[in-house]
Amino acid sequence: MTKHLLLGQTLQFHANPLHGDWQDALSFDSEGGVLIMDGRIAATGNGAKLRADKPDAIVTDYGQHLISAGFVDAHMHYPQTAMIASWGKQLIDWLNTYTFPEESRFGDKAYADEIAGRTMDLALSHGTTTLTSFCTIHPTSVDAYFEAAAARNMAVVGGKTCMDRNAPDTLVDSAQSAYDDSQALLHKWHKTGRATYAITPRFSPTSTPAQLSALGALWAENPDCLMQTHLSEQHDEIAWVKSLFPKARDYLDTYEAYGLLGPRGLYGHAIHLEPREIDRLAEVGAAVVHCPTSNTFIGSGLFDTLGLAARQIRTGLATDTGGGSSFSMLHTMAAAYEIGQLRGTALHPAQLMWLATEGSAQALHMAGEIGHLGVGAMADIVVLDLASTAAIAQRHARATDIWDALFPTIMLGDDRAIADVWVAGRRVA
Repeated sequence: MTKHLLLGQTLQFHANPLHGDWQDALSFDSEGGVLIMDGRIAATGNGAKLRADKPDAIVTDYGQHLISAGFVDAHMHYPQTAMIASWGKQLIDWLNTYTFPEESRFGDKAYADEIAGRTMDLALSHGTTTLTSFCTIHPTSVDAYFEAAAARNMAVVGGKTCMDRNAPDTLVDSAQSAYDDSQALLHKWHKTGRATYAITPRFSPTSTPAQLSALGALWAENPDCLMQTHLSEQHDEIAWVKSLFPKARDYLDTYEAYGLLGPRGLYGHAIHLEPREIDRLAEVGAAVVHCPTSNTFIGSGLFDTLGLAARQIRTGLATDTGGGSSFSMLHTMAAAYEIGQLRGTALHPAQLMWLATEGSAQALHMAGEIGHLGVGAMADIVVLDLASTAAIAQRHARATDIWDALFPTIMLGDDRAIADVWVAGRRVA
């Protein structure tokens, strides 16, 4: 059995640094090592000791680079890759102007294959080893996504986006076809290799009660699947939901009433939450996903990271490509920091790194399997050059500890900071 030993600075988490003192939640080793065997992490610890214990291991010495679990993007839209950074609109106008015309192209399998592969490669080039994506209404888009991930042995979450109203004719299905297509795709892909299926109503304005009910029934029949959707992103959106569902207590109730609220639910954005919504998310153990670059780019609002953490609500971090303005989880962490500042809470670099790895993995119910630099986890790893550009290097030279060294890369880093990526124990060329 081939053994690979990675040497460098290592960062591991064993608790949530958003709860209590962040110093008690992690371990840092300036001379660490990670032993990889059969695609998984077999050991971590002092690099010299691991090297002595495993003299037959193939050694890659990264020097002062930081070895971390690979980044986990907990909410994105791979069909929007080609239209990222489209100018200007608020959410509803942005969907109608840019998103829906682009998503209409994904009935073409060749085009879906092209964009799916491009998305995976862009993600890996930025150190992201797991994606969680909405596809389009087309089953071909789902096949393309999971096939591209399988070709790269990446762990991914995805599902057919379901919409039976308030969308172009080219993107509308029905309650029955949403159920039938999702069921067939779920049976084809869920737990095949490293794939996880997520039942995916886009959001309640684009699904009739009949469709929401059908998808709720499908989830009840397949409770080990995830369910992903959007929640309380913008004020105009919330007002629209209230007009479409006048009997609902709030936005979350439009999901809860149809069986789409549960512990394996992923609710993207979750910015403008009512007290009852927060209570219910906490009670059922659901997860919310923070999409900071999207929230600033589309002008949505300021997510309450620490407030929701105080309620023990699981929180992931995400690019939300292409509403999000970057493929980089480093940029996403920087935006999360800035939003925290605007709310009066400066997130520590340890908390930001946790959100981009362990936090997102927990949201996806994959804790210990991905986003984790510990024994037994899949060896999905990113290696960060903490002095990747002249601007970062000159700041790094003044660093007094690892956090002072890491923070400039979080705030200023991009794909140039990604020194190496490993997926399931294999180095990505």
